[in-house]
Amino acid sequence: MADQGAAETGFRGLPDVASRMLGGAVLYANDEFYADAHNLIAPGPAAHDPAAFGVRGKLYDGWETRRRREPGEDFVIVRLAAPAVVRGVNIDTAHFKGNYPPFGSVDGATLLGYPPVGEVIAAEWAPLVDKTDLEGDCANLAAVTTVDRLVTHVRLTIHPDGGVARLRVFGEVIPDPRDLGGRVDLAALRRGGRVESCSNMFFAAPANVLFPGRAQVMSDGWETARRRDDGNDWLVVRLATPGVLHHAVIDTSRFVGNAPGHARLSDAESGTELLPRTPLLPDTEHRFRLRPAGQVRLVRLDIYPDGGISRLRLAGVVPAAEHEPITRRWLDLLPPSVAAAVDQSEFFD
Repeated sequence: MADQGAAETGFRGLPDVASRMLGGAVLYANDEFYADAHNLIAPGPAAHDPAAFGVRGKLYDGWETRRRREPGEDFVIVRLAAPAVVRGVNIDTAHFKGNYPPFGSVDGATLLGYPPVGEVIAAEWAPLVDKTDLEGDCANLAAVTTVDRLVTHVRLTIHPDGGVARLRVFGEVIPDPRDLGGRVDLAALRRGGRVESCSNMFFAAPANVLFPGRAQVMSDGWETARRRDDGNDWLVVRLATPGVLHHAVIDTSRFVGNAPGHARLSDAESGTELLPRTPLLPDTEHRFRLRPAGQVRLVRLDIYPDGGISRLRLAGVVPAAEHEPITRRWLDLLPPSVAAAVDQSEFFD
């Protein structure tokens, strides 16, 4: 399954909704004798030290189960950072060469709220990726071809045992209408915002600026190469839903000698200016009131001339006309039994 170029172009641009950085969590693993299942959702590629051994054997940056001597398979359950329509997965077996599982499969379940582990294990699971061949020491990419469905938890099953370095779950986050009342950050990845395009991402990916929390290190942000021309760098954010923006946060925390000198925000479709070209300070969380501009769907951030920012927040309100289509889409993507149990009085007016 290693040669998946067509699949990669179809979903790798979507956020990894299993990532711990975004808020994903490992809930349960039936076996993790050699290596902790929590490593599966760690940010960044797996590290490897060929000389590292512990009392149980070789140390791996991944999840590894013991050798099975009876029929069965091993599995791990991950709670996604936000409910999403899963479009593809990467079952990455980096550094597992003689001990990777020969087959893998991924299922999804939908449980709203905060169900206990026992309820998650016993949930109704639906296939996302059928049992498929895996190769060792490489990325194993697979597209999801089943009907669109909102998923809150995924279960990776390895057949029969072995090691997996990372599990990436690429999905389209669907805004929960119950979270869109009042003034909210409409650019947040966990709410459905995403980076549509950018001019340069030489040092770090632009999607980092939409992650929750504050950046812990410089690489936990977006940083461009040094420009040697008269241009400037930029990115375009698609909001979770069209909204009327009120203020923005442009955070240069962790960027001390390489923060942009200025920034500007505009409606990427109409060109209407939301924030005029404004000076920025290094290593600073800046808060700006935005110019009234009506409803906006795509926002362009220009930085001058280059450099890095750690976070971008775009706070606004959802117009009343958008409420019904957002709610209808969300309900339509839920399994019927789950949708029927939703208390619709929780929706905003």
